Amino acid sequence: MKKYILKPALAIVLVFLTVSCFDLSETVYSEIPADKFFSNERDIIAYAGRAYIALQPYPEEQRLWSLGENASDELAIPAKDNNEWKEGDRWQVIDKHTLGSATATNKILTRAWDMVFQGISACNEILLVVSPVDFENKERVIAEIKILRAFYYYWAMDYWGNVPFSIVYGSKELPEQKNRQFIFDFIIQEIEDNIDFLQELPNDEYYGRVTKPMAYMLLAKMYINAQEWVGQNKFADAVAACDQIIALNAYEIADDYFSNFAVHNEGSKENIFVIPYHPQLTDEHFYWAHLTLNEASVSTFNMNEKPWDGFIAPEEFFERYATNDIRRKSFLFGQQYTKSGSPIVIEGENFIYTPHIDNYQARKKWEGVRCAKYEYQEGLKYDVVDMENDFVLFRYADVLYTKLEALHRGGGSVAGFISDPDLQKIRTRAGLAPYTLGDITDDELLDELGREFAWEGHRRQDQIRFGVWGNAWWEKPASGPNKKIFPIPASAIVTNPNLIQNPD
Repeated sequence: MKKYILKPALAIVLVFLTVSCFDLSETVYSEIPADKFFSNERDIIAYAGRAYIALQPYPEEQRLWSLGENASDELAIPAKDNNEWKEGDRWQVIDKHTLGSATATNKILTRAWDMVFQGISACNEILLVVSPVDFENKERVIAEIKILRAFYYYWAMDYWGNVPFSIVYGSKELPEQKNRQFIFDFIIQEIEDNIDFLQELPNDEYYGRVTKPMAYMLLAKMYINAQEWVGQNKFADAVAACDQIIALNAYEIADDYFSNFAVHNEGSKENIFVIPYHPQLTDEHFYWAHLTLNEASVSTFNMNEKPWDGFIAPEEFFERYATNDIRRKSFLFGQQYTKSGSPIVIEGENFIYTPHIDNYQARKKWEGVRCAKYEYQEGLKYDVVDMENDFVLFRYADVLYTKLEALHRGGGSVAGFISDPDLQKIRTRAGLAPYTLGDITDDELLDELGREFAWEGHRRQDQIRFGVWGNAWWEKPASGPNKKIFPIPASAIVTNPNLIQNPD
């Protein structure tokens, strides 16, 4: 077992966040009984941290976030006119929904799958080791890891449908493939069986950990997607799960939208579940500045090396923002400036990010708007000083918009909720008029979800749920219903003969 130091997130102590490796030797639990190795609850939590560490790769360039987002209409990685980012078209096949069994060796697909199932395996191992040990708050820790495992299965079911299932660590039997209904029922049951043991209110000790609000938000996500995933109308249940979070009176809509994504966003009262990062202390890194910015943006953010100029938001998506929508500033567009505010001119040419891209296979260097939703700190240098913003998985705005959508879909009365002050504040802090009852349509809700949660990992799921996933957009042609899920990676098929590939 690796030994790690702990990350102090300012004054916040994350006792589970085990990080830098100092001792690579193995601790063999068959030789050291677990009840002797763990002397107190802190030891247990530190050991359980490996299940949370598995979340850290999520927003990297070749993991689950980029797989889902690149397949949606809000992110693209077109090849550049100097052939950078072409990479055998591995990004473009995801973008165009042509990824299938013949291309199931795709590196992004494989690494996304591995990330999810490594997380499940970590949870299984922790439960095996910890379950026989007696310690204070044992039920809470066990519940926490079981619901985190359910969260990984939620990702697996969402992205791949029928997936291998095991809740036993170290079994010599290869896991059997279970259908979506089985996984759906398992997740719901795990949440219901364990949620009452969880920490109810957010505090420093539970920052970044599974709590009751996180579990209720996961439950709401399951129910809002149940019609699509398992053919069951669970919209009233989605409303009830959201109401459980609202009733805690523990979260609020931040006055400043971008404060939720600041370099030091630990104090956000809107964020419910995050992945904590530190530029030196976490094994995996958050480096969106490198993924999206052109090298000319170095002087805007005082970076210590050139970024890679890859990830952009398609023009069609960007144009869904009204010009007075504050959230439009999630993206860089137009004339760019130095940190001191001077216009950037390079060899007589104004540095201007343009939303329009002339050629998908030969993007020019400043074409495409770039993401700046997460604040970029100064001095960024890949793998040396990376972003220390904590990545937001669930936040309170999602609770309120999930409830609104569920009511709209038949889970209750929209009229009784539309004037809710927190719901209205999501719009007014963006500089827009609050919604009235007549504003709520499928098209408007989908557009608003895109504007509010751009690049937060929601878009693919939202587009599928609203029935537009098969539509053509930009360079993507119309695609069939089989493209709602991804192929199982070829490496997984080879190693487990129990798996049946998803249809192309």
